[in-house]
Amino acid sequence: MFKCNELVKATNGRLVSGRNGLLLKGVSIDSRKVKRGGIFIAIKGEKFDGHDFIADAVKKGASCIIAVHGTRYTLPIDKKIAIIEVEDTVKALGEIAGLHRRKFDIPVIAITGSNGKTTTKEMVASVLSASFNVLKNSGTFNNHIGLPLTLLELNAKHDIAVLEIGTNHFGEVEYLAKVCRANIAIITNIGQSHLKYFGNLEGVFREKISLLKYLEHPAIAVLNADDAYLSKLLARSKKNFTLSFGLKKNADFFAGQGSLSSKGMRFRVNKKDEILLKALGKHNIYNALAAIGVARIFGLSYKQIARQLSKFSLPKSRLNPLSFKGVRFIDDSYNSNPLSLGQALDTLADLKVKGRKIFVMGDMLELGEEESSLHRNFGEKIAKACDAFIAVGKLSHLAASSARDSGLADSFIFSCGSCAEAREFLFKKLSPNREDVVLIKGSRSMRMEEVLKEI
Repeated sequence: MFKCNELVKATNGRLVSGRNGLLLKGVSIDSRKVKRGGIFIAIKGEKFDGHDFIADAVKKGASCIIAVHGTRYTLPIDKKIAIIEVEDTVKALGEIAGLHRRKFDIPVIAITGSNGKTTTKEMVASVLSASFNVLKNSGTFNNHIGLPLTLLELNAKHDIAVLEIGTNHFGEVEYLAKVCRANIAIITNIGQSHLKYFGNLEGVFREKISLLKYLEHPAIAVLNADDAYLSKLLARSKKNFTLSFGLKKNADFFAGQGSLSSKGMRFRVNKKDEILLKALGKHNIYNALAAIGVARIFGLSYKQIARQLSKFSLPKSRLNPLSFKGVRFIDDSYNSNPLSLGQALDTLADLKVKGRKIFVMGDMLELGEEESSLHRNFGEKIAKACDAFIAVGKLSHLAASSARDSGLADSFIFSCGSCAEAREFLFKKLSPNREDVVLIKGSRSMRMEEVLKEI
C-alpha cells in the first residue's frame, strides 16, 4: 500500500493531478494486469511505449499513472486519478520498489557473478524454503525492470527474499544493489562475460563487487575463495564480514573435488557431511557450497540442507539431461561465455560414454575485441572433449578450425550457418544412437535450443 505523496517523494516527481493522500495498492507496467486502485507505470520499451496504453490502464481501474514529463499521452477524464510525472519511469519503478523493500524488516540475499547466478539463486531459495517463506526472482527476472517487479511482490508472509542481479553494462549492479539493500551478498565468480562493455576481467570484477557497496547490517559477503579476483578481495576484506566457499581447504565451506556417479555429484562439506546433488558439472558444487553457507547463517542443519539439495533440479537449459529415442542429450543452451563453456566441456570430458561424444556449439557473444581469439583458444579443449563437433556461427567456425589443428578428425567437424542446418547434420549425418551423448551450448541470442526442436 502506498500514499500518493510517498510516490512523489520517492520518485522526485511532480503531482499533476489527484490528491496527495490517495491510497494506492499494486504496481504494474502492463496495462492488461492493472488492478483496481493500482499504479500504472508507463515504461517505453523496444517494441511498446507504455504511454500509449494509459487510457487502457485507467479503464482497468488504475488510480495512479506515472509518466515521463514532456511525453504526449491521453489525459484521463476522471480528475480524481493521480498523475505523477517523472524524468525516467524505469528509475521510478526502481525507486518505488526500493521504497516498498524498506517497509519490510526481513533479510534480503542478493546474488551476482559471471556464471551460476540463477542456479545458485534457485539452490539458496530451495534450501531456505525448508524453514522459511522465500520470495525469489522468477526465471531470470534479474535486471533493472525484473528485479524491482520482484521486490514489489514482497508481502507480510515472506520471511526472506533471494534476488539474482544481472548486468551487462557498468553501473547496473550498483543501481540494483541500492534498490534492494541486501543484507547478504553472494558473488559466484569473475569470468570473461560481456567484455564488449566491461573491457577486461578487471572491469567485470569492479562491476560485480559493487554489489557490496549498499549491503546493510549484518553485511555478510559470501565469496568464491577459488576465484583469482575474489580470493584477493577475501584476503584484504575488512569492511564486511565474509564467508568463503570453494574446493580448497582454505575456504569456510569446502568440498574437495567431489565425485560423479550415475546419480549425480557427491561430495562432503569440510570432510564431514555428505551431499548428493542430482546435477552434472563439478562447477555446480560451487553453487551448492554458496547455498550451504547461507543456509548455515540461518541455522539450518546439514541434514536439512542435504535433504533439500538432494531434491534440487537445475533450471531449464543449464546442463539439463534429456533423452530422445534413447539418445542422451545435455541441454546447456541458455547462455555461453568462456568460463561456462570451459565448465561444460569439462563436464562432457568427465562423462563415461560407450558411444561418441558430440558437441554442438553456438557463438559466444558480447566478448568485444577478444572474441576471435577466445573462440580459437577452445580448439584444443574441444578436440579432447568430443568425438564430433558441429559449429554454428562465424565465431564458432574459428573454434572448429582450431579443433582441427588440435587433432580432431576433419571428417567429424561440421560448420553450419544456422541451428536448423546443425539439427539436420546432427540427426541425418551423424545419426546419434543410444550409446552417444550430445552437448548443446551457445549464447542466448544464438537460440541453440532450436537444435533440440524435435525433442
